[in-house]
Amino acid sequence: MRVRSIRTRLTTVAVSATLLLSVAACGDSGGDGGPVELRFSWWGNNDRAQATQKVIDAFQAQHPDIKVSGSSADFNAYFDKLATEVAAGDAPDVITLGGAYPREYGDRGALLDLARVRNELKTDKIDAAALGNGNFENKQYGVPTGVNTFALVVNPAVFAKAGVPLPDDSTWTWDDFARIARDISAKSPKGTYGVADPSSADMFDLYSRQRGEGLYTPDGKVAISRNTITEWWTMTVGLRNSGATPPASVTTELEGQPAPEQTLMGRGLAGMQFDWSNQLGALRKASGQPLELLRAPGESGQKPGMWLQASQIYTINARTEHPKEAATFVDFLVNSPEAGKIILTDRGIPANSEVLTSVVPALNPDQSAQATFIEKVTPQVGPPLVIGPTGSTDTRLILQRLNAEVLFDRKSPADAADEFVKQVEAAIGK
Repeated sequence: MRVRSIRTRLTTVAVSATLLLSVAACGDSGGDGGPVELRFSWWGNNDRAQATQKVIDAFQAQHPDIKVSGSSADFNAYFDKLATEVAAGDAPDVITLGGAYPREYGDRGALLDLARVRNELKTDKIDAAALGNGNFENKQYGVPTGVNTFALVVNPAVFAKAGVPLPDDSTWTWDDFARIARDISAKSPKGTYGVADPSSADMFDLYSRQRGEGLYTPDGKVAISRNTITEWWTMTVGLRNSGATPPASVTTELEGQPAPEQTLMGRGLAGMQFDWSNQLGALRKASGQPLELLRAPGESGQKPGMWLQASQIYTINARTEHPKEAATFVDFLVNSPEAGKIILTDRGIPANSEVLTSVVPALNPDQSAQATFIEKVTPQVGPPLVIGPTGSTDTRLILQRLNAEVLFDRKSPADAADEFVKQVEAAIGK
């Protein structure tokens, strides 16, 4: 997700934090006998807005006593406006959040503890790992709109052309991964690589989770060890040296061209690329190839370190005057097959297992492939991802800078690992 500094946007929210925390319990629902009016906000394009309005209309047909007014904007404008609304005590009743924002707003008392509306908002059909994306300090502040997972995208045509068989992703190791990447590069035309350079913050999370770490601790500190980072960069330097990944100059150039059609995978020039599962359709379209999703490699007997990531999170304003009605609406959004058939995968693969089953027949081949993959890996995913603390949005840039230092041989993996931990600790104030 592309974000500007969360700290900048939430300065005004921090000023109002004391006020938010001192507000008395939300008012009772109803009041004048007329319909309850709720405000619902999200970000996205016109297609999402039109689909969302259809869901609102379906909800209101079932609940004529609740009127929902929707509003949306592009990503940056949405969060700028939301920070101002929260600070002024005038935020929407139902708020869509993502990334580190649920934790930011939850920590500042701006979000309702959903335990208060457990009778109206059911979560028993939502996978616990996905639900954990909205749980902080043992309080459930939000529910997932849908889920994705960080996975490996592969191009079977590149494998076949190189005469390299696809791996068994239920058993393969990092040694297997490196060998396969080298084989593809060695047996492919110049300019085609076994794998795009895999270093990213999401990759660090996955790799360290396989070792019982993760990027951050629940109390907001750096969890990944220097030894794990050193091992990772030692492996990726070996991939570069062998030609399994591109030269440093190509990798750094690609970092400034993130669109699917600009990636090596999108151009048909890589056998493998780590990415989010919801990027499969865009990468298939760009490459013109029937790309597939595989589980990440690991070590013998280990789980793949993957997790279910909420595409977005539905939350309820802590100051809403109508918490029960707001919860009833959110329940419809995430638990109703009717809503699921309208939204489909626009906000991720439905996290409710029954909703997912109901929408599968309506999915196109790309969406169906994503849904099938999510269903396959769900029993094997690890614990919920620990969302980074305030300042952690800087981690991606820190990693990008240091990865370039490593790939250009200006820093050793060990020295870069030390710098990474120090710089992230400084960014999050720990």
